[in-house]
Amino acid sequence: MSQSLRSPSRPRSLLRHLRLTLEMIKFEHSVFALPFALVGALLAFRAQRFHVPSAGAKLAWIVVAMVAARSAAMAFNRLVDADIDARNPRTRMRHLPAGLLSRGFAWGFVAASTAVFLFAAGGLNRLCFHLAPLALAVLFFYSFTKRFTSFSHLVLGFSLGIAPAAAWIAVAGSLDPRILWLTAAVASWTAGFDVIYACQDYEFDCAEALGSVPRLLGIAGALWVARLLHVAMIACLLALVSSLGLGVLALAGVAVVAALLLYEHSLVHANDLSRVDAAFFTMNGWVGVVFLSFWAADIFLRRTGV
Repeated sequence: MSQSLRSPSRPRSLLRHLRLTLEMIKFEHSVFALPFALVGALLAFRAQRFHVPSAGAKLAWIVVAMVAARSAAMAFNRLVDADIDARNPRTRMRHLPAGLLSRGFAWGFVAASTAVFLFAAGGLNRLCFHLAPLALAVLFFYSFTKRFTSFSHLVLGFSLGIAPAAAWIAVAGSLDPRILWLTAAVASWTAGFDVIYACQDYEFDCAEALGSVPRLLGIAGALWVARLLHVAMIACLLALVSSLGLGVLALAGVAVVAALLLYEHSLVHANDLSRVDAAFFTMNGWVGVVFLSFWAADIFLRRTGV
């Protein structure tokens, strides 16, 4: 009888732990890179003259693969950084340092997310499946980089930047070098906003001898690096528009993204980091959504081919 009374609590406990894990990895922020992956897929559809068998299924697998890969990488990062997070006043109340989640459950979540990612990659095509372990290696490697380099932001940028190239491969079965302009754009964008976010931990990074651009150059210098990286993003997007022969809506999307980035930088100053969360979370979420909206409209309304 006691076992039957206890058993209903097990599903509730599992769901609670899963909810806490999704909070820990900020699952809702999957929106950051996903729009760029979807644009990579749509550009590949366009290059194939929209003659892609099971296009809807491919898009679904791409979404599953993206979300699973990010979930695995974020949970892995929280595990690797748990001891550092426990010493940082800004992060000591994260789920693992605060004891809200066990390391064992978090490792199980990493394993499950990894399995889902590999399964989704296999559902796309053979090349995606063969490249999937390499993609995971890049994602997991990022978590260690702050321990030996000031440029971990660039590694994070590359980790997200491979998403649109991977989506192109998922649709076309091969890589077109032109899509690497989008990889470079996403890498520059991500590295730029990560530099801004890292400014919050300037004093902690200095005390712990952790690598970051703010520690290397100071907060004011780091913010200039972030601005230059976002200028590089816009330049890469313009190069992609030119190389793929996209139209006015794609250009308009680039212009709106540039405006959003300008506003993002206006929120943060070397002597006032109080609005970093608004710059990091809100504005970058809008960047992805706006980019996808304008570029998808250009791709579908024009259908001019490559």
